[in-house]
Amino acid sequence: MDYIELNLLEMLDTYGEDKLQAVLSCFICPQNTDVENFIQSKAITFARQRLAMTYLIYSAMDNPELVGYFTLANKFVSIDGNALSKTLQKRISKFSQYDKEFDRFLVSMPLIAQLGRNFNPSLLTSIPGQDLLAIACRKVQEAQFIIGGKAVYIECASNPKLFDFYSASQFVQFGQRERDTDEIEESPILVQMLKYFRD
Repeated sequence: MDYIELNLLEMLDTYGEDKLQAVLSCFICPQNTDVENFIQSKAITFARQRLAMTYLIYSAMDNPELVGYFTLANKFVSIDGNALSKTLQKRISKFSQYDKEFDRFLVSMPLIAQLGRNFNPSLLTSIPGQDLLAIACRKVQEAQFIIGGKAVYIECASNPKLFDFYSASQFVQFGQRERDTDEIEESPILVQMLKYFRD
């Protein structure tokens, strides 16, 4: 199936906040309340402030349906030198500053801050998680074609199913952090994983 990708900020300009908020309020993700809460309560504000940009994914059919979304932000992250393979250390070193004192790489790279599928029971179609992740990664690569860079990272709950999901798309763990107090989720620890784009 084909999908249509729409920038939330452009939709805000076209349809106005009330109509857009009505669309976003129909997004349901019972498996992850943080994903649902973000799209319904924070996405518009974050986009307006350019803190994070959200892209809505619609099914490409006669009556397009909102099947998922992802949010991208540019972040600064610290990666312990021993957390990566020698090959990945060499690749990441091209896009980072190495802190010799603490044996770590300091990297500015895109974060896929949110990635969520819409589980609203009224939908006639859905998007596989791997397809949604692939669309998000392509959007990152488009940006990096303009500004440079070859890596992206995610932070997810410490959950074997999520770890396997991202690992299947060549993400590798490089660290973890404690969840911020304003983040809603069951896991107090977030696993940090990155993907290096070879092309």
